Amino acid sequence: MREQKSLGIKYFAVLIGFLRDRQGFLEEVRQGTRLPNKIISLLVCSSLFLAAYGGIIGAYHSWMQALSSAIKLPALYLITLLICIPTLYFANIIFGSKRTFGQHLALVLTAVSVTSVLLFSFAPITLFFLITTNNYQFLILLNVFIFALTGFIGISSLYQATSLVLEQDSEGSKTRQKILQFWLFLYAFVGSQLGWTLRPFFGTPDSAFQLFREREGNFYLSVIQAISYLLGIR
Repeated sequence: MREQKSLGIKYFAVLIGFLRDRQGFLEEVRQGTRLPNKIISLLVCSSLFLAAYGGIIGAYHSWMQALSSAIKLPALYLITLLICIPTLYFANIIFGSKRTFGQHLALVLTAVSVTSVLLFSFAPITLFFLITTNNYQFLILLNVFIFALTGFIGISSLYQATSLVLEQDSEGSKTRQKILQFWLFLYAFVGSQLGWTLRPFFGTPDSAFQLFREREGNFYLSVIQAISYLLGIR
């Protein structure tokens, strides 16, 4: 038990070290220093933060939805990563990068970690509105904004980190920069569609618990409909 506790502290120490000294952390990733430890630590910590936020938004409906969302939210980010990272890795390899798959994985996990920490920091605000309002459409839009903001910051941190880790000053760097820009768009697009596929995360009020919903519409149409509802546009 004590060993497990110290291991958990060790994982969080890696995350805190990254947040406090990103340049030093990324330099170690560039050099391949303790990559397995970094990957596991970021994976565990980000999953826990995402699970906590998922549980909070799912509690709006029921304890079953809270449990379901606590599992599905980390799955959303990690499955999106698994779907998209081979594209980034092989495209970079083709155009001259010498970084390993582990280095690419650690780099992308830093973005997921930043996003998860920011989401966790928004948890008290989300919980406040869950307690004080019953407007389902407002809560949906509030969380679309929170997810968009935290995702944008996470992606921006990844974009900045590549200048140190992925040899942006070497041959083929301009091509890899364009590949990264395209990949970031692809990552966001896949993530939003996967999130729509894995819904619900909140659960519609006065409805029975559903693990998944039928595949209909899309994420962007749903956001437009929610905005129209709040504005009174039918």
